[in-house]
Amino acid sequence: MKYHKMCAMTVEIIRRPFSVDEYQRMRETGILAEDDRVELIDGEVRIMSPVGPLHAAVVKRLNALLTKTVADHALISVQDPIRLDTFNEPQPDLAALRPRPDYYAQQHPAPQDVFFVIEVADTSREYDRREKLPRYAAAGIPEAWLIDVAQETVEQHLDPQNDQYTRRLTFVPGDRITSATLPIVTLDVAVIFGR
Repeated sequence: MKYHKMCAMTVEIIRRPFSVDEYQRMRETGILAEDDRVELIDGEVRIMSPVGPLHAAVVKRLNALLTKTVADHALISVQDPIRLDTFNEPQPDLAALRPRPDYYAQQHPAPQDVFFVIEVADTSREYDRREKLPRYAAAGIPEAWLIDVAQETVEQHLDPQNDQYTRRLTFVPGDRITSATLPIVTLDVAVIFGR
């Protein structure tokens, strides 16, 4: 019986990132369906966490509160894409955008169009913190809120430098949070959680 010595070969897996334009063509051609819960992060098409009832309720409540508060000062975008750069087009739960007469019909908003973004997390807190917030900061979005449904906290992230926000404030029910970039927005944290 002959034994063959196996050579250990290292195969490097090379990943090819998709650009935002290629990602859009995937939607246009039906490779990705309109209702697929995906977003583009670092050129990878990533499946988003399922939306539970508490998460959905907080998003709906915030949408109602923000829309009433900002009136003509901003547009509130709900779970719509923001084109951060060539390889990143996340879909924050909410975003306050600079008003435009065409409501961004020709292209998705870019970082300079964004006052602040909000991520609502029930199961995605660490993903939002490690993956999405750094990309918002790197793109220069001046303010991001991370709402933790389970802990009933709102983190306000400010002063982006490189790929991190340098200031983080935490608010709990009983506190009021005011947007640094759109001060007309002042919300009672308890109301965000339906109290």
